[in-house]
Amino acid sequence: MTSIYHFSINSLQGNDIDFSSFKGKVILVVNTASQCGLTPQYEGLQQLHEQYRDEGLVIIGFPCNQFGHQEPGDADTISGGCLINYGVDFLMTEKIEVNGPNSHPIFTYLRNALPGVLGNKIKWNFTKFLIGRDGRPINRFAPITKPYKLEKYIKQALEAKVGDVQ
Repeated sequence: MTSIYHFSINSLQGNDIDFSSFKGKVILVVNTASQCGLTPQYEGLQQLHEQYRDEGLVIIGFPCNQFGHQEPGDADTISGGCLINYGVDFLMTEKIEVNGPNSHPIFTYLRNALPGVLGNKIKWNFTKFLIGRDGRPINRFAPITKPYKLEKYIKQALEAKVGDVQ
């Protein structure tokens, strides 16, 4: 696979999210957790979403309970916490795994495309992947990287011309 457009997943509400519908957009993929010390990053992610969605940025949160069991809730609990506490209205997927044999294929793809400090494993909640308009991963950011620090990379990706979209 040469792009992210071959993947699909269910939203937190159970609706299909087909990544081919994001062709020509810049996508920020983030594994999330609602009971993590980094959870306040939702606020910064929402700000990026509001500021750049009209220019073509799509932010997608992937709830994951693999790190310290910090996302124990069901879909309603996750959705309510994101909305009530942080005003999140960007896309959120069903709860998934990002490491190991049950890792969702999109994270297997992203981990292999952009290895991090731990090789091709996700280190912790709020690891972020920036995908260019051509559907290819271009940057990986550590969990502690605050969303506002991604802004210059997002702007560069948004300004790039759409290449050979797969």
